[in-house]
Amino acid sequence: MPTPSMEDYIEQIYILIEKKGYARVSDIAEALKVHPSSVTKMIQKLDKDEYLIYEKYRGFVLTAKGKKIGERLVFRHDLLEEFLEIIGVEKENIYEDVEGIEHHLSWNSIDRIGDVVTYFKEDPKRLDDLQQIQMQNEK
Repeated sequence: MPTPSMEDYIEQIYILIEKKGYARVSDIAEALKVHPSSVTKMIQKLDKDEYLIYEKYRGFVLTAKGKKIGERLVFRHDLLEEFLEIIGVEKENIYEDVEGIEHHLSWNSIDRIGDVVTYFKEDPKRLDDLQQIQMQNEK
């Protein structure tokens, strides 16, 4: 299992490759707000652990294992953002809140949050009811 730090890198690499078709050290460093040398060290570790294939001076690509984990990490992030939005967390707090909690939840918890999101999305009246409760509690 990747560490939380490894997950951040895999997720970012996956996102960049999906958007641009490639991921460069400088792009990853900028996105994660770290030094390029830190990215290079992590890429070497991810290569050793077979999440990606790295060739010095040529770049890197995610392995099937890396892609699968990257896809799941992006799903987890998006699901948590959607969940926080549904329960009424202010938009300007959602990204930072997700970054703070995503590595601390089990996949079982993620699955249950997915069930809650599905529950509210299946019937807009449920979401309206929740928003009514939230408005009453804010008074």
